[in-house]
Amino acid sequence: MRREFTLPPEDVEFLDALGLPWENVVDKAQWLVIHELPLPTGYTQDKTALAIRIETGYPHAALDMAYFRPAIVRQDGRAIAATDAKQSIDGTEWQRWSRHRTTQNPWRPGVDNIESHFLLIKDWLEREFKR
Repeated sequence: MRREFTLPPEDVEFLDALGLPWENVVDKAQWLVIHELPLPTGYTQDKTALAIRIETGYPHAALDMAYFRPAIVRQDGRAIAATDAKQSIDGTEWQRWSRHRTTQNPWRPGVDNIESHFLLIKDWLEREFKR
């Protein structure tokens, strides 16, 4: 797995504890890619790869959105809102989930990190079936 840039030690510790393969890729931006991410029941596949853009200035700068490959599709055929955009990362096409923090749940520098963003993404995946 590539490590093309450095993450804060607490992020590396969290990622290693996940027990999933992960890597850092630089492709016009810095990307964290977590492979073999298990998906909740209800999607057409059991696993996917997740990419998170590591913004310039992170960890003070907020992380936003999530990118998946292969694209995630619901088993029941219902469309997933705000997932039509595609993003090229490292020569492959990723599905962008346009999800953002709110004023009720803002990025908190010094508190939020990859772990908190990862947990938010997992919540988005679960909440998809509650809308």
